[in-house]
Amino acid sequence: MTNEEIIAALTERKPELVSETGGEWPNFMVAAAEWPGFAAMLRESEDLWFDYLFCLTCVDWKTHLTMVYHLSSTRYRHNIVVKATLDRSAPEIGTVCNIWRTAEFHEREVFEMFGVHFSDHPDLRNLILPDDWVGYPLRKDYDDPVNMIKM
Repeated sequence: MTNEEIIAALTERKPELVSETGGEWPNFMVAAAEWPGFAAMLRESEDLWFDYLFCLTCVDWKTHLTMVYHLSSTRYRHNIVVKATLDRSAPEIGTVCNIWRTAEFHEREVFEMFGVHFSDHPDLRNLILPDDWVGYPLRKDYDDPVNMIKM
């Protein structure tokens, strides 16, 4: 499928879907509340077959957070990026580790570093930092007295 065909196939299924072009892969914005259902559709649709989540991260824009998911189809060799905007004061989005197992550790890392809560995650706890760590080191407002770098 070409990028244009992917955009057409997804906007046909979800007309309110916002797409961005200009990059190597099509980018889609989805509401955080709709993400788990949309993710399941991407995984289960025979013509799309996005069976591989190869990157999941978060971006802090100071006013809000954006979750970014990179998906690939190992069957059809096409890729997309899906983004969801989160409220910075109480960031929450549904887990997709039941859809793509690779999400389990990626979500734990984003939880630890950005403070995003993944609802229904089976084991949401820190990976690297001690359990009593205070703050989220990859947020732009994190105060790091050792490095003293202000964003």
